[in-house]
Amino acid sequence: MLAIVLRHCVPRRSVVRTHSRLIPAPSMSKRDDYIFHNCDVLTRGLLAMAQDLMEEEGIFFDEFNKLRALEPDVSQKTSELKEECKEFVDKIGQFQEKVGCLIELVDQLAKETETEKFKAIGARNLLKLVAKQREALQQQLQALIAEKKTQLERYRIECDALAKVESEQNEFINQFILH
Repeated sequence: MLAIVLRHCVPRRSVVRTHSRLIPAPSMSKRDDYIFHNCDVLTRGLLAMAQDLMEEEGIFFDEFNKLRALEPDVSQKTSELKEECKEFVDKIGQFQEKVGCLIELVDQLAKETETEKFKAIGARNLLKLVAKQREALQQQLQALIAEKKTQLERYRIECDALAKVESEQNEFINQFILH
């Protein structure tokens, strides 16, 4: 209907069309100007009614005069939310990278700690083994000392016995030579 009104109200050669708007050409007469003005008012009214009807049906024009199913402010808020979500996802990605590095570092430290723990356990076991070996050696040496003391006592008794035999033999020799 809008196209019909525009076709009948506006002279074809007296209007220049630019960016979906009608601009009167400079060579218009007063009558053409009057008709154009009345048609312009009528057109604006029809456009406003059409726009209201379209908005009621959920159809809108954006800043580029393209039809949209969302209101322009809702579309803008949606775009802003999309950008914020993208920033959030980027930040989450950076956070995950940092957490991944931290987890790798903690795992590496855990492995090093485990290695050091096993080394410490090995050193402690080695010290226990050395202490047990030292105790065993000490017991062996004490047993050897006790054995040597027993042998020394036996040799002393034998020495005393031999000394007694020697003194008896010397006495016998002395008696035999003297008599």
